[in-house]
Amino acid sequence: MSRTLLRALIACLLCTASPSAVFAAEGGLVLTPQPDLLIALLVFFLLLVVPVHKVLFAPLLRVLDEREEKIAGTRARAEKLERNASETLARYQSSVRQTRDEAELERRATLEEVRREAQRETAAARSEAEGRIEAARTEVDTALESARGGLRAQAEELARQAASQVLGRAL
Repeated sequence: MSRTLLRALIACLLCTASPSAVFAAEGGLVLTPQPDLLIALLVFFLLLVVPVHKVLFAPLLRVLDEREEKIAGTRARAEKLERNASETLARYQSSVRQTRDEAELERRATLEEVRREAQRETAAARSEAEGRIEAARTEVDTALESARGGLRAQAEELARQAASQVLGRAL
């Protein structure tokens, strides 16, 4: 920083060392620098540079640096929170997906169990109905054979009676 200050001081001295005429727009006013006043102002300026730097610029720059550090820290925390939120959201979505998959598997298993139970009940009802039908058929067959036997006996008796009437004698 001292080199920049030294260069600025040399440029100011060169500009003021060579008198130049500056004319105003209307009046033709001639301005000539006063070297003793200029040197006094430069000395006063140089004397004020260090205290002003310590009192004004250094605290201001420090506050600006602290502010930049706070902003950078806050941004880093915000990015970390965003990453954490993204990870939490991903875990939540994965958990929801897994829970849905498990619920779907459980629903399918329950549905399959209900279907098997319905098939067992249908098969049991069918077996029972077939058993009843078979028992009814057996009962009908037994009744039919009994009726046939009874009818044969009656038919034979009627045939004897008819023959005895036709023949006029007992058989």
